[in-house]
Amino acid sequence: MTVRTRFAPSPTGFIHLGNIRSALYPWAFARANQGVFILRIEDTDLERSTQAAVDVIIEGMKWLGLDHDEGPFYQMQRMDRYKAVLAEMQAQGLVYPCYMSVAELDALRERQMASKEKPRYDGTWRPEPGKVLPPVPEGVKPVLRFKNPKDGVVAWDDKVKGRVEFSNSELDDLVIARPDGTPTYNFCVVVDDIDMAITHVIRGDDHVNNTPRQINIFRALGKEPPVYAHLPTVLNEQGEKMSKRNGAKPVTQYRDEGYLPDAMVNYLARLGWSHGDDEIFSREQFLQWFNLDHLGSSAGRFDEAKLRWVNAQHLKAMDDVALSALVAEQLSKRGITADERLPRICGLFKDRCDTTVALADWAQPYYTDVMVKDEDRAQHLTDAIRPAVASLAGKLASCNWDKASIGAAIKEVITEQGVKMPQLAMPVRVLTMGTPQTPSLDAVLELHDRKKILARLQNA
Repeated sequence: MTVRTRFAPSPTGFIHLGNIRSALYPWAFARANQGVFILRIEDTDLERSTQAAVDVIIEGMKWLGLDHDEGPFYQMQRMDRYKAVLAEMQAQGLVYPCYMSVAELDALRERQMASKEKPRYDGTWRPEPGKVLPPVPEGVKPVLRFKNPKDGVVAWDDKVKGRVEFSNSELDDLVIARPDGTPTYNFCVVVDDIDMAITHVIRGDDHVNNTPRQINIFRALGKEPPVYAHLPTVLNEQGEKMSKRNGAKPVTQYRDEGYLPDAMVNYLARLGWSHGDDEIFSREQFLQWFNLDHLGSSAGRFDEAKLRWVNAQHLKAMDDVALSALVAEQLSKRGITADERLPRICGLFKDRCDTTVALADWAQPYYTDVMVKDEDRAQHLTDAIRPAVASLAGKLASCNWDKASIGAAIKEVITEQGVKMPQLAMPVRVLTMGTPQTPSLDAVLELHDRKKILARLQNA
């Protein structure tokens, strides 16, 4: 059996980290088992679905490297197929027309709640042997309801939740087509999963209550349902369900803020799955290790500080040339064109950074003028140290421009002027980089243009 999984988002808002984790696991499971990963856009909510939301879904998945093998398929383009299946079900007596109005349904629910019963459709229009149905009201278009089994249980062995059972007596007859003939969500999903031969459905646990209804439709159509794994919710830092209303950001914003795709995959993977105590791992390791047996059953809680730490680890381990391409993109947004020095600049500063934006901040002084803060100038550029800075400028004007020669010049000035390394290094860093704290001064200066360094030191 070929593993076939799917990600089936609704394009009714931007995709955030809680959503994208529901794409990560089915993608990883398909890849780990040499299977097929399908992207399906569930766009039947015409009022709320937008092309912009679809674009962000596809863009976000592409950035994270969650490539799909088939699709994207759009439910609105499959309406003829759904209606054909509905017609087959009608012919087999699996569905029936229901003429109960919304007002009648509301009144029924009120009576049930007043009697402390569970609000549910009572089967008024369900045909039964010997039952006389009410007269069909004139001018009323019916909905189509699925004849849910009345007895027994519907159950499945969930890969996250274990054995889950629902009594069929608790499930009323689901509306699977609206009065205008448009099929409803739970019905479309089943037809899609059958047609696309989905073997494993890995999705959020907000779908658990839909699952027994979908299983019964599968079996009515003569098909066995797929394996289910219902993932716990992703919570935000306040412990609320992650959502746009609760401050969640679009996935693509993390790209713009300088996060690495492999770090995001690493972090998201650990929000509901584990491989022993491993915290940092590559995409390749994740796919080697991933299975459905180690999915967690408790809600994952987003922690931006932890995400930044994970990103920092991946950034430090990344090849300097590959990293410089991402930093060049960040600099380009600032109107800065990088050059061949950038890989070495990235190599020098990446241990201090947790995003490519932070790394671009370090690279920027190599390409633009430096603004020295008044407080730094007052603290570090004292009258007492200016002679030493001037002496260093003189030596740097004539020495070889490499790290060893620059380091030797710095040591000569320290000896001649009778100052300590921090007394000289901090004002030089302030003048050349705009900050008193940097890596080794000789390594920092070597990557600068000599003329620019001499001009900045003369600004003392």
